[in-house]
Amino acid sequence: MKKTLSIYGGIKENFPSGLVVFLVALPLCLGIALASGAPPLSGIIAGIIGGLVVGYLSNSNISVSGPAAGLTAIVLTAITDLGAFELFLCAGIIAGILQLILGFIRAGSISNYFPTNVIEGMLAGIGIIIILTQIPHALGFDKDFEGNQTLFANGFNPNYFSELAAGIHPGAVIVTLVSITILLAWDKFPALKKLKMIPGALVAVGAGIVLNYIFILSGSSLAIGPEHLVSLPVPQSAADFKDMIVFPDFQGFLNPKVWIVGATIAIVASIETLLCIEASDRLDKRRRITDTNLELRAQGIGNLISSAIGGLPMTSVVVRSSANASAGATSKLSTVIHGALLLICVLTIPFILNMIPLATLAAVLLLVGYKLAKPATMMHFWHKGKYQFIPFIATVIAVVSLDLLKGVGIGLLISVFYILQGNMKRAYYLSREELDDADEINIKLAEEVSFLNKAAIKKTLKNIKPNSQVCIDARSTSYIATDILEMIQEFANIRAKEEDIEVRLIGFKTSYQEYADDEDSHIIIAHRRAM
Repeated sequence: MKKTLSIYGGIKENFPSGLVVFLVALPLCLGIALASGAPPLSGIIAGIIGGLVVGYLSNSNISVSGPAAGLTAIVLTAITDLGAFELFLCAGIIAGILQLILGFIRAGSISNYFPTNVIEGMLAGIGIIIILTQIPHALGFDKDFEGNQTLFANGFNPNYFSELAAGIHPGAVIVTLVSITILLAWDKFPALKKLKMIPGALVAVGAGIVLNYIFILSGSSLAIGPEHLVSLPVPQSAADFKDMIVFPDFQGFLNPKVWIVGATIAIVASIETLLCIEASDRLDKRRRITDTNLELRAQGIGNLISSAIGGLPMTSVVVRSSANASAGATSKLSTVIHGALLLICVLTIPFILNMIPLATLAAVLLLVGYKLAKPATMMHFWHKGKYQFIPFIATVIAVVSLDLLKGVGIGLLISVFYILQGNMKRAYYLSREELDDADEINIKLAEEVSFLNKAAIKKTLKNIKPNSQVCIDARSTSYIATDILEMIQEFANIRAKEEDIEVRLIGFKTSYQEYADDEDSHIIIAHRRAM
């Protein structure tokens, strides 16, 4: 009998991945909060709730939730327009309630219609963005906010590369190279791979801290300054910590603008979450399927709690989920562990966390980005043909140059175009030249003939020359769209008679039921019972 694995997996397998995600999430939470114009602690609170609450409630084994870079612009604009972060928190509560409703009405099922090539294109695009946005941190040049999800988030700067070249910090470069060496060695050498409870990322971070400490003690110019380190607020007392937390001003529920912001966040956050869930399921080595409706409900509860205690709105996040999968996570326990570590470490050792160079965290993310955007993935879709490759590469380019939602939208539109084109032509359309050589034409209709096939069938009937013999076979057809049925009848009763075309109609029914009335699932179930 096959052994059933607990959804909470073994701590041995998931503690290292939880630790890696914690290290990745810490600067992301802070950076996104600062970029959103919110208090720094609000990002940390969202990360903690995303790990502990959403991680517990969700049944996704790979996905990790937290403050999302995709919401940064919305949050920044909303806080500015509303005039106070306390009012914005009410919008977060509204967003959470709306997500709960979306989950209960089963809106999560729309994720089933995201094509694989678009999801893979999104992952590759995010991988490229991770690499491009982490290179500055790896070199000691930290101009953009952490967690940036588009190449041109702060507008196009023609002098960017010259600024980057002038801002390279040798100490940061050394830390990056040492960290990457440790990470690669940890995966390559069998002796090190056996130390599963000690992830390479932790060793790399420790090495980065020690190296920089040596640089500082020696008075070297290689010493990395505070601007290139993790910057976590350090409360001196319980009163200081209490003052850092902001609570909602419930007067905001009377403001129509707050409701509009809440609805906007709910829609954008839900779409980003569903996209990330599809991507996370693709990253799961066991290919387990997440209940997307349950995920929306989990996100709704998470946003309710986060906003109620001063946290940013959250979504399922591709960067953290990718790092989780890359680190070998087997269950959602790793997500919960990352949330617990955020809570414990922020409360107990913020001064140690503030010693971590951003360069060493950039090294971790650079490898994650490479795994997402491997050239092998590009070649895979290239070999699958243009109908798979073009939507894939279009999604990659659009995600990198625009943003995640716009990129996926463009990829979906191109995919739908090819689907429609394929349905129009497949199995029905023949050119006039092909028909001219035929003595008898047999048109065998598919099981379901929809409006998508109308153009192709119409072209074929139009190209049939006078004095031809035509047989239209509908014996295997369970449904024909009314307009196509009328078109066939007009061809047989009017044009065929005028042009001496002999038409035989086989297997046509007097009426065809609509899709909505067809309850046949086309699945046959057999039961084996013991005698």
